[in-house]
Amino acid sequence: MFTVEVIGSHNRNRVEAHQQDLDHLGELVARRGQNIEAVVSSVTSFECAIPSWALGTGGTRFGRFPGAGEPRNVFEKMEDIAVIHQLTGSASTVSLHIPWDEPDDPAELRDHASALNLGFDAVNSNTFQDQADQPVSFKFGSLCHTDADVRRFAIDHNLHTIEVGKTLGSNALTVWLADGSNFPGQSHFRKAFDRTLSSLSEIYTHLPDDWQMFTEHKPYEPAFYSSVVQDWGSSLMLAQRLGKKAKCLVDLGHHLPNANVEQIVSRLVSAEKLGGFHFNDSMYGDDDLTTGSIHPYQLFLVFNELVDAAHDRVEGFEPSYMLDQSHNLKDPIEALIQSIVALQRAFAKAQLVDREALAGFQQSNDVLMAEETMKTAFETDVSPIIREARLRNGGALEPLALFRESGYRAALAAKRTSAGEYVPPQNL
Repeated sequence: MFTVEVIGSHNRNRVEAHQQDLDHLGELVARRGQNIEAVVSSVTSFECAIPSWALGTGGTRFGRFPGAGEPRNVFEKMEDIAVIHQLTGSASTVSLHIPWDEPDDPAELRDHASALNLGFDAVNSNTFQDQADQPVSFKFGSLCHTDADVRRFAIDHNLHTIEVGKTLGSNALTVWLADGSNFPGQSHFRKAFDRTLSSLSEIYTHLPDDWQMFTEHKPYEPAFYSSVVQDWGSSLMLAQRLGKKAKCLVDLGHHLPNANVEQIVSRLVSAEKLGGFHFNDSMYGDDDLTTGSIHPYQLFLVFNELVDAAHDRVEGFEPSYMLDQSHNLKDPIEALIQSIVALQRAFAKAQLVDREALAGFQQSNDVLMAEETMKTAFETDVSPIIREARLRNGGALEPLALFRESGYRAALAAKRTSAGEYVPPQNL
């Protein structure tokens, strides 16, 4: 953990230059007829949950290269997430995975997190792999399985996940299914979908009144011929059939190449079924790379739709933001800090889109000027805005620099040597 004094010392050495940059940007934004204070205030309120599974080094099917000082249990993961929140000011909640990070005593974990100024966002169920001593197998599906006993086991696991989440103070259940088929004829498409809907319906009836259920789509992997919830349309069908508390979760890596993700977001907003995001980035598929590392303009365009929906006060628009990444080469804490900063940056740029001018160009079909309006916001260096937001939240002006200067990772490596190596399971 970083003390207030350490962060304060870091900021004092940079605050004068930062203020000059902020004043300069404020003048630029004012010339455009915009208010920089409104943007800073909005970014200051931005929050994104950290996934419990992302604090250890990931890997591929070819191997894994563990890093020094990895957390050995979920309590140490909370400590690492608290550091990310301290430095960025925008990561005060945790998205917990069950059973990978299920505590023996959920109340104890809740209290531990609270002492670190953390809370809990959505809890995530796992029916995509068999656990030790599991009486049935998910090899051929879970909630869609032809065997009622397998479906019963998968349903009960989700109900258990809800109970854990209730103790933690969570308010949502994320359901991602690996269910599908690898060969033509292997599965009856309609019946598999109907069985999934029936299973989810039972889970839905056990949701607390103030909870939501997020269904997450994915076109392939591990099922390569068909996935039961293969696209946003299937996810939307489920959410609409289940009820008001069911919404769709968009993972940026869960789309086929060149998919217009921002348009998908707009459709879900229109349907009042956008539940939230698993933010990451991808080059080829579900790569789970650092957010904004490959497609920063797409990330900005996604946030443009979100800011536009908030601007229009779309009914039921309260999306949850979460990260979902696998850090195979980077230090996980550094990569998560980098991702939070990328989200803050995209959010701030989207706030700077001149919506009145854009609407006029769209109405008059001025293609070039509509595009230029978007690019003007995207190409604006909003670093002073997001630094100011972090400063107001008690964070660091340069969080990655402070993390490295502090020697925090080396301290963890010395501290976390008494237990066996922590090996995280496959990422969502």
